[in-house]
Amino acid sequence: MSPLVRPAPGPLAATFRDLPAGSPGGSVELFLDLYTGDNPLIPANAFMLAPTSHGHPSVPPGLDLLHVPGKCLAGPAFGQYVAALRKALTTAIEPSRIGVLHLQHLTFGATPALIRALPAHPRIALVHGTDLLFAEAHPDQLQVLHETTRAANAIVVPTTAMADHLRKLAPRVDERKIIRIPWGIPDHLLTDPPPRRASATANHLRLLYAGRLTTEKGVETLVKGLSRVSGTELSIAAPRSQFHALALLLRRMGVRARYLGWLHRTQLWNAFAEHDVLVMPSTTLEAMGLVALEAQACGLPVLYQPVPGLSETLGASGLVTDFTNFAALARDLGRLRSDAGLLAALQQAGRANATRYPLSATAHALASLGHQLALGMGIDKRAP
Repeated sequence: MSPLVRPAPGPLAATFRDLPAGSPGGSVELFLDLYTGDNPLIPANAFMLAPTSHGHPSVPPGLDLLHVPGKCLAGPAFGQYVAALRKALTTAIEPSRIGVLHLQHLTFGATPALIRALPAHPRIALVHGTDLLFAEAHPDQLQVLHETTRAANAIVVPTTAMADHLRKLAPRVDERKIIRIPWGIPDHLLTDPPPRRASATANHLRLLYAGRLTTEKGVETLVKGLSRVSGTELSIAAPRSQFHALALLLRRMGVRARYLGWLHRTQLWNAFAEHDVLVMPSTTLEAMGLVALEAQACGLPVLYQPVPGLSETLGASGLVTDFTNFAALARDLGRLRSDAGLLAALQQAGRANATRYPLSATAHALASLGHQLALGMGIDKRAP
């Protein structure tokens, strides 16, 4: 955290992601950015699950791990899992110190467990794309979503697209609860990005894909499109097991991809500086697209599919294409490869766009909201 960015004033939060420490994903990075470190932006009792493997991932200061096995999504086992999480949280948290709950999802086990462990505290629910996708696919998770929207005092969405999607799943949601607070990227990345070390040539364009390789991210469509385009080189930064699963398609389509590994944050930022374009072929919904904003802060232009959420975050600061349309993709990659002026304009527009989303603004807005809710319930407990 930049020394100029101070923790946001507000009540001490209790928050929990029921994912193993070290799990990939932009929402996990946001969670760690906000609540952990020597001087967290939002002081909190923050929890994740202890990994079930024998590995020992690096755990940042301020993050506690709960040893609760049995993570699942449906059926009687899900109820048992939630009960076990609640029991672990009850042991780990001193209720008198907590002023507000930050529910990291509308779905999954951590949210109902935290509500049941601390039933008297105000609740801020933060909405992520996986909440809505899993609620659509799993009836039990849709029920959790409905229960959470009723129980939350405030429901924070990063984009209006997320709010619109939430309304489709929960048409009776109380509109007064929905509050838009955009997610942010680390302030120091905006003020001190790594120096650019890449430039496109007329014959070569270095593309980077960074993120999970799940179906909704659209990487299969990207690979099929690139199989028919010359003059590009693809690098992929993703979880190793997911890249191995993609390898068969890459071979079948004749696309050579350089695997970078699942990069730590600063490694990813350095990778941004060594490529010409970030590609985002998402097929359905992006909560916000933090990786695109981080790329823009580092001067890396973004080529993206205009799905809800991403269109709102990037707008004209990135270049829109249709990854499902070979002719459109080939045309736009050709423009980027041959038009240095277009790349320069996108770099400038991207940097300007990224400055709209400092993480400190997200933290202060969430802390202020928590303060208002805690005062309203007469239990404002300021963090030390």
